[in-house]
Formats: sequence, C-alpha cells, structure tokens
Amino acid sequence: MQQLAFELALPARPSFDNFAPGMNREVLAILSAWIANDIDERSIYLWGQPGCGKSHLLLATVDLARARYGSAVYLIGDEVAGLELDGALPALAAIDDAQNMCTASQAAFFRLFQTLRENHTRLLVAGDAPPAVLTLREDVRTRVAAGLVFQLHLLSDQEKAEALINHARARGFALASEAADYLLRHSRRDLASLMALLDAADRYSLQSKRPVNLPLLRDVLQLAQTRRTTDQRG
Repeated sequence: MQQLAFELALPARPSFDNFAPGMNREVLAILSAWIANDIDERSIYLWGQPGCGKSHLLLATVDLARARYGSAVYLIGDEVAGLELDGALPALAAIDDAQNMCTASQAAFFRLFQTLRENHTRLLVAGDAPPAVLTLREDVRTRVAAGLVFQLHLLSDQEKAEALINHARARGFALASEAADYLLRHSRRDLASLMALLDAADRYSLQSKRPVNLPLLRDVLQLAQTRRTTDQRG
C-alpha cells in the first residue's frame, strides 16, 4: 500500500487525450488546429475558475508544440520576469496564472508579446478572469485580449462521473455509476485527483485480486487518507 499511496501523488501527464472536455470541446478542437497551423492566430487566452482545466490544456499544448516544432516554454505568473529573450525563440510560450504577474513580469510579458508577434510565434495565456477585469497594466490587458479569447467551464458532477467511467473502461475494467458517485462524494473533486485515485484503485485491485467496487474504493480512500496523515506528521 505504500507504493499505492506514493503513486497517488503522480497523476498522468496532461494531454489532449486525457482531457475531459465537457462544455470545452470547441476550445480543445481549436487548440489542436492551432498547433497544427490550421488557424492563423498568434495568441490565445483561456480564462475560468480554478479546476476548469486551464493548466492541463497549457501543459498539453506545450508538449504538442515541443513534439511538432522542437521548442516551447511553460511559465507561471512571476516566472515570466526571468525569461531570457536572447537567442532562438520558442515556437510557443505558455503563461499560466497571468493574474499573478508582478510588475516586473508584466513588463517582461509586454516585451515577450511584442517579440513573439514580430517573429510569428505563438503565445498561449491563462488567467482567472476575462482580460478586461484582470488586475494588470492596461497595455498588458489589451495584449492579452488581442487574440482569441475563450472561457473554460467547470465539469458538472455528471460529466466527471462519465469521465471516470470512460477512464476505467480505457483501463480495461468497468466502474459502476454508484462507484463513480461515491468517489465524487468522498474524495477531492478535481478531475486530476479523481483520475489518479481511480488509477491507484485499479492497481490495488490487481494486487489484491479484488474487483473495483464500493468496498475496495472505501479501503483505498481510507488507506490513502492514513498515508496523507502520516506524511503531514512527518
């Protein structure tokens, strides 16, 4: 069970394939077409509440850009201030948590935006609010809004349950709807944590030769909570 608890902390690398789109299917399709050069736009801004999938899509897009073009960078908020623009530019720069950019990072973002525009490379930005209400410099807000802007929506509980059931099916086992509902009621509700927990339950099921049902899920949740408590105590 120690190995199980450890693996709970290692969710799968974000990708377009393991993103549950819900109401965000159009955004997913646009990002795929954008990276494939089927959309002639230099910048995209994604905004929405925590847990709606912004970071997942940024990381997945960065990985695709690296695979296709060889270079891409992912930065969070204040990390923008440390970005060096000398030398070869990345094919894609992804800026997460843009609302947290400090004064120095906002100045660096302004320079980055201008440089990427002049060199016809891509900029993907995410924040927690529409551009007009971000607490950033006016000239930064204007540039954030200069390209395509999309709101990401949270998954409903039904959509999360369906994502868990589909994920289980892809791993080769059936997850009953009541088992999916149980996970939603008794564990962390963000989809990445739910998927990691389900993956751990699958491994534990194979180790213990038991089906993934409500009794096994109760055991897994209890053991995971015990391990977290132990880790917190040091």
